[in-house]
Amino acid sequence: MAASVRSLSYAQSPLLAAKTPPGRSKFIVGLVGLGFCLLVGRAVYIQAIGTEFYLSEGEKRYAHTLELRASRGRILDRNGLLLATSVSVPSIWAIPRDVKATPEQRRELARLLEMPLPELDKTLDNGSRFAWLKRQVDDELWKKIRALKIEGVYEVNEYRRKYPEGEAAAHLVGFTNLEDVGQEGIELAFEQELRGRNGSREVVKDRLGRVVEDMGPQVDAANGQDIQLSVDSKVQFFAYQRIRDAVAEHKAKAGSVVVLDAKTGEVLALANYPSFDPGNRRRLTGAQLRNRALTDTFEPGSTMKPLIVSWALETRRVTPNTPINVAPGRITITGSTISDSHAYGVLSVSEVIQKSSNVGTVKMAMQMDRKEMYDVFAAVGLGQKPQLRFPGAVTGRLRPWKTWRPIEQATMSYGYGLSASLFQLARAYTVFARDGEVIPVTMLKQNQPVQGVQVFRPEVAKAMREMLHSVSQKGGTAPQSQAVGYSVGGKTGTAHKQEGRSYAGNKYRAWFVGIAPISDPRIVVAVMVDEPTNGQYFGGTVAAPVFSQVVQNTLRMLGVPPDIEVQPQIVTRDIPAAQESF
Repeated sequence: MAASVRSLSYAQSPLLAAKTPPGRSKFIVGLVGLGFCLLVGRAVYIQAIGTEFYLSEGEKRYAHTLELRASRGRILDRNGLLLATSVSVPSIWAIPRDVKATPEQRRELARLLEMPLPELDKTLDNGSRFAWLKRQVDDELWKKIRALKIEGVYEVNEYRRKYPEGEAAAHLVGFTNLEDVGQEGIELAFEQELRGRNGSREVVKDRLGRVVEDMGPQVDAANGQDIQLSVDSKVQFFAYQRIRDAVAEHKAKAGSVVVLDAKTGEVLALANYPSFDPGNRRRLTGAQLRNRALTDTFEPGSTMKPLIVSWALETRRVTPNTPINVAPGRITITGSTISDSHAYGVLSVSEVIQKSSNVGTVKMAMQMDRKEMYDVFAAVGLGQKPQLRFPGAVTGRLRPWKTWRPIEQATMSYGYGLSASLFQLARAYTVFARDGEVIPVTMLKQNQPVQGVQVFRPEVAKAMREMLHSVSQKGGTAPQSQAVGYSVGGKTGTAHKQEGRSYAGNKYRAWFVGIAPISDPRIVVAVMVDEPTNGQYFGGTVAAPVFSQVVQNTLRMLGVPPDIEVQPQIVTRDIPAAQESF
């Protein structure tokens, strides 16, 4: 049997005995050889020629560049107290395709994140490599989420802005967004200085996002600069409280206070109500966000009268004792009648300011050329955008003098037909506090007095200070502006609100702009209350009491010694000694 197997010839098989055509054999061998050459060529290309692409694609799977966030600079008040600072807080993220969570874990995670469960499911079921779950949370929340032990959910530290003064300084300091970029206020105005420069770090990560190795030198982050403001946080807080209380007391729509240092031009306070919490801006409205002291303009009313009278004194057309006949309490200009609130008869120039006589002011204004009035208004900054590094400051309206008709020249003398912001009015009154010199203003801390532009002679400014002081005395329009221990002076204003091309009959703005102490002015304070509706609407009864309280508090904090010993007289809050004319 074995011999027969060994003697078997394979050539006897018909299948094996068939001869393969030579061409087919060569074709098959050629295909095999070509395939081998392609593989060798591909290997050479990958290993020697196209290495950059493949190396970079490989690195994408394990190498990552981590951004080292720079800490945003702090915002400080003039005394070094914090107005804004950054703190490190956890932010929660996930790798959706790696998340493994039971239905119970998902429900609890959604509850902790305050997120609807369908929204969470949509985020975690999309199969992506990265998704934010919630940014900038409290440490306690992250501890609770970490305790759920959900695979694929992680945390990373980010910076969140904190605002210790809250609502009181919100419009001044502003706020940042989630990316720590300034959006309003000082945060926006000084974005370049505050934000600093981010650094970087090249690392190797495993599939779970954990850093396992550094790949190169680290570029350190450069933290942002600190910004020290001229604002005094205590003055700011007190001013905010007083205007908030006044708005509530008079059932008003809104209110603002501006406090300037008359020596240096520094802004000591800029407060608005309604306000908001810059650290929690949910349900924030436009009314809360508006920085009214800088963005809202209005016809300044009787606060313009001191400028007209000062120019009449400057040009020696009158003296403080020059008599002006204002009887019978009205005057007609090109067919339009201008009236006083009372028919006074004959008033001195000083009494025109004290009683806030429209007729007396108009009679002085109509002796002037239109360009004279325009130049005075422009010289103190009206019709010009404040040169202030702060967003939102408006220009106001002051039409070219060539377009003024006689009646418009008359009404502009007592503040109708032009518009200004409360901040512009406060700056304009530095011309009386600085002996006729209007000074530049700043939000940054200054150490030295500043040089301004001379508008009136020093003796004119001193004479006007005495007239403004009489406004706060018996017979003036604002006895309630008196401050305990300090002499004050200022001017009331009350005006109908303009709506479209007409004036609302029952809507008013009340304000008071003044200086203190009169003997050696240190501060300028401007107060505005918008739409008081609780029975009182004159500046002398609505805004002047806020001025009084802010002056007393601010001067004490600045260490200014009292310059009078007498106590202010008791004045009935319902009926002022005199009422300003509209």
